[in-house]
Amino acid sequence: MKVELLSGACGAEITGIDLRDISNDNIKIIKDLLFEHKVIFFRNQGITHQEQIDLSKCFGPIEKHAYVKGLPAYPEILRIVKEPFEKNNWGENWHSDVSYNPEPTLAVILKSVEIPPIGGDTMFANMELAWETLDEKIKNKVRDKKALHSSLGVAFFIDNYKGMEARDTNLGEYSNEHPIVRTHPETGKKILYVNWTYTKSIIGMDKKESDDLLTKIFKHQERLELTCRFKWTKNAVAIWDNRSVIHYAIADYFPNRGLEHRRIMDRIAVRGEKPF
Repeated sequence: MKVELLSGACGAEITGIDLRDISNDNIKIIKDLLFEHKVIFFRNQGITHQEQIDLSKCFGPIEKHAYVKGLPAYPEILRIVKEPFEKNNWGENWHSDVSYNPEPTLAVILKSVEIPPIGGDTMFANMELAWETLDEKIKNKVRDKKALHSSLGVAFFIDNYKGMEARDTNLGEYSNEHPIVRTHPETGKKILYVNWTYTKSIIGMDKKESDDLLTKIFKHQERLELTCRFKWTKNAVAIWDNRSVIHYAIADYFPNRGLEHRRIMDRIAVRGEKPF
């Protein structure tokens, strides 16, 4: 096995591991690597849909997206599609997946199916490191506070993406409150648990103070020294600890944005625990 770091902040590309091997020993190695590096990448993994599902179940129960349908024969897998004429990526802004759920996603196992020749990389930012390096005055203001996370409603997830199909077009927006600083249940590390896409306000603060403080935190979260960047190739797999990182799917398909190329990813999410 070889581990190659993508940056000093987070991320490692792993070679010498077969993701079809879901033995206890192999899964322990993968989990240890995940907790250490927050997000890990494996290239040339020609796993089938069922093998991706079997791997994901080793991390916990699989969750279905609140708004978007999975594949007909494999509903556990949500296929993320950017059509050639579309200009946006699904997940184009900094976020932690479904942070608006009562028990947000623990981990995501994402496999590349079709990749454009240029563009469409994904960035990740280490939120444990973000908390460690946050200004002390801001830390003292938010340490024991909660924030409101909104699901934004079904249109946010399907309107700009013709390849994405709603489970029910009548599903409404909902929200949940979570600690701004959560604790990782496996490592005990403190995590800055807000994100630009879904976090809307700090509970118990007036709107101006909440907006100003969140803006400062969001700018801190996206500092480049907290990040790594992964360039996708076909049949690559990323596994990330969704509690410890936020991520951003870059829509850099210039010069004509769409570039007439399709981008397809197969996503499985593992249900997490209530943040504490």
